[in-house]
Amino acid sequence: MNAVVVIPTYDEADGIEIMLDAVRRAQPSADILVVDDNSPDGTAALVAGHPDFGYRVSLLSRDGKNGLGAAYRAGFAWALERGYDVIVQMDADLSHPPVKIPELIAALDRSDVAIGSRYVEGGGVSNWSVSRRFISWAGNTYVRTVLGLTVRDATAGFRAFRRESLLRLGVLDSQSNGYSFQIENTWRAGQLGLTTIEVPITFTDRTTGRSKMSAGIVREALALALVWRWRQIRSHLYRPSRQRADVTA
Repeated sequence: MNAVVVIPTYDEADGIEIMLDAVRRAQPSADILVVDDNSPDGTAALVAGHPDFGYRVSLLSRDGKNGLGAAYRAGFAWALERGYDVIVQMDADLSHPPVKIPELIAALDRSDVAIGSRYVEGGGVSNWSVSRRFISWAGNTYVRTVLGLTVRDATAGFRAFRRESLLRLGVLDSQSNGYSFQIENTWRAGQLGLTTIEVPITFTDRTTGRSKMSAGIVREALALALVWRWRQIRSHLYRPSRQRADVTA
């Protein structure tokens, strides 16, 4: 299967070259697409200067910083247009271990989606404070409860998809960003009956650059989970009445 690794960036100049080299070592047969949101620190120039640029490394430059979900949608559209069988998504800061890419791709032999998970046996986090561990755990527990998810790490950003799975998910039509982009895709997969395997990883907090997480992103994710659940409940509530009306008619 021909694979591409999609990596969104904004101000990742301190570590992007290390990241590209690590991905190339981990999965030499995969291409890499960096989706850069016009980083003012010169991230795009470093990508364009990589020895494998134009061979295994490509760059998709966007006009501005429009959110993680928008960057992934642009990257996924690029990958689908070029006929890739497997699309991997991951962060640019080495929080997600590139050495796990082959395992994620291999998991697609028996599933539609593979997630690099912190919250299954063998997974974990490194360099996190107690408060951040609690916030992450609580956030995952909240969305899993509200949406009825069985996936343990619903907010994970390290994933691999079969081409057909991305198309079925309708990812390009989604509107959410940040954490909510990951949650929405997890929820959609479950609603559509797609199979998901969680591959244990150790998530390591970034050592370069600056985190893009904000209180607003977290609030968006929590609020959207309720919106999606409410829409689901409404669809079930109104479906029987429409069926009765059809019978009566």
